[in-house]
Order: sequence, then C-alpha cells, then structure tokens
Amino acid sequence: MTPGLTVLKARTSPADTMAAFERAIVARGMKVFARIDFAADAEAVGLQLGPTLLTIFGNPKVGTELLQRDQRAGIDLPLKALAWSTPDGHWFSYNEPSFVAERHGLDAKAVILKMSQALAGAADEAINTVPPASNESTIE
Repeated sequence: MTPGLTVLKARTSPADTMAAFERAIVARGMKVFARIDFAADAEAVGLQLGPTLLTIFGNPKVGTELLQRDQRAGIDLPLKALAWSTPDGHWFSYNEPSFVAERHGLDAKAVILKMSQALAGAADEAINTVPPASNESTIE
C-alpha cells in the first residue's frame, strides 16, 4: 500500500478504462493536459511493457488556487491517473488530493473535498465501464 494512492480494480482494459476516465473528468469541468503511453515508449526503445497509460489532468482554476497557497504544490499538480494490466487483472490508480494538500500543508479543505469527490466519481465511472463487445480499445 502506498500512502495517498488509491488503487482500484477495473473491469476493462487500460485503454478503455482511461478513455472512460477522461470522458468523466471532462464532463466534470476538468481538462486533459497529456496522455503518456508507457508501453509504446518502451517498445520504441526495444523494451517490453504491458499496457500502462498515464493521464495528466486538472482544472487550472482550482490548481492555481492551490499554487497561490504554496507554489511547491506544483510538483504534484496537475493530478495524474494510471491504468495498467497485470496477470491478476486491470487496475486504475490516482493520487488523493487530500494527500497532496497534506504533503504541502495546504489549508484548503473545501477545495480538496470538491476535488476528491469529483475524482472519486470519475474513477468510479471509469472502473465500472462495461467491457466493449469487441476486443478493440478506444485509445491506442
């Protein structure tokens, strides 16, 4: 167990889980800043890695409010979510906003609560996505 990290079992592939997560965060007013496909990067240098996707996301208005309190919080912002597979199944994880606030001594309980609720809701939608009828993924 890693402090401040939520790890959830997902019903679908990392690609489908992350696509569902991205739709859910955008619907909640957040922005996707970047997507990283670690498996594709590994393959590009002749190495193998199972499906592993990272999405960097957030809301600039909310993130700026936290950065105004302490710019060092920028090391943990924007937020990140990771989807990957192991022989035991598909997984989804994210950093808890409360952990970020605690790490940086941010007194922003109302903002952090709102972030946590939005993130938990989006994660729940992502991990409970019904597997597609075919084996095709929505993100390559």
